[in-house]
Amino acid sequence: MILKRISVFFFFLLSAQISYAQDAVADVDLTINNIKFEGLKKTKEVYLLSIIHSDANTLSSQSAISKDVQRLKNLSNIANAQYRIDTIAQENVQLTFIIEERRTLIPIINFGGIKGNIWFTLGATENNLGGYGNVLLAFYQNNNGRHSGQFYFRKPRLLNNNWGYSITVNKWSSLEPLFFDEGPVQYLYDNNGAGLSIIRNFGLNRQIELGTTFFKEIYNKANNQELINPPGPDDFSQNKFLTKLIIKQDFLNYHYFYLKGHELILNYQNVYNFFDATWFNSLQFQAKIFFRPSPKLNIASRLKLGISTNNDSPFAPFVADSHINIRGIGNRIDRGTAQVVFNLEARYTVYHKKFWGGQIVAFTDSGTWRNPGGELSDLFDSDLFRQFVGIGTRVIYQKIFGATLRIDYGVDLYDTQQRGFVLGLEQYF
Repeated sequence: MILKRISVFFFFLLSAQISYAQDAVADVDLTINNIKFEGLKKTKEVYLLSIIHSDANTLSSQSAISKDVQRLKNLSNIANAQYRIDTIAQENVQLTFIIEERRTLIPIINFGGIKGNIWFTLGATENNLGGYGNVLLAFYQNNNGRHSGQFYFRKPRLLNNNWGYSITVNKWSSLEPLFFDEGPVQYLYDNNGAGLSIIRNFGLNRQIELGTTFFKEIYNKANNQELINPPGPDDFSQNKFLTKLIIKQDFLNYHYFYLKGHELILNYQNVYNFFDATWFNSLQFQAKIFFRPSPKLNIASRLKLGISTNNDSPFAPFVADSHINIRGIGNRIDRGTAQVVFNLEARYTVYHKKFWGGQIVAFTDSGTWRNPGGELSDLFDSDLFRQFVGIGTRVIYQKIFGATLRIDYGVDLYDTQQRGFVLGLEQYF
């Protein structure tokens, strides 16, 4: 019943979004002789020409140009775009795109605190490296005194925009609870790896990514334990090789911090364990749908489905966690080998001037998991279902991509003692 309600409501939102009427645009044919861009500071004109469909000395229309404006607004380095049509001389039409760029080299300053978990992140990210939409990211993270970091570079478009690639080097260290029959056991967890992905683009809205990562996992039992004689090995390590296939369809349209449209992501991963020559598989699907029923109201929804090899092991891949799926629930409070998570937000704008925006948010986060080694019927077990509701605020600086300070407070509907604040940068999803 729980899953049925989630699916019915989510696909109702999808139907509402698909049927949402587009603004009418007078469709007048015209031949463009020249294309210019105004307001560019960092972004290269040749890069923007590769994004739009309009071309010099070709027949176009105002509706086609309006679609190009939206394509430009969807870029992370552009806050807003407009166009102007000028007749320079008789039968000489110039199309000018007026660009309002965002700052894309931004610091990463992130922190959070919930019961049993204090963390902060320091670094920087550039979302328009060289003016061609390339991404460079580097950060350091301290998670309960444990040191992590990542270097990531992504060139999404080369060779006539058809191909791209990314490389990453990652170190992740955390305190992870693993769940045994006797109770939770705390482990110091380290994951060190390096990966490479090849991207195949199909236009601006669809892409397939194939990647590989070699990594090493290290587990050491922590000194402080709730159990007197905690089960499980004291320490062990494993070398693993991951292959992933990601299929993405992105039809999200941006207008400043407002969103309309949908995004679908299918992520398959296969992991080979060199230690015992075993294979592990997981499949995840994520759908996001946004619509804007009024100028100040943005409805946001996310559905996450996941299933993996059903090993009866405390190292199950899907977690219940405040940072990624259910606000207020805590840090790594449960694990499973299948999941259904649904998030719904109503974002209402209370302030929107030139550079700044402010929103109040009401949300509900729901989730259920299959126990490791359990049955799919676990997903329908009311004892495993979590339902948190809450409110939050957003402070948005529009001149910087992703510069949204988020503060949320969530409460468990069925156990009001379970509650907590979650802080972060960018929207929750």
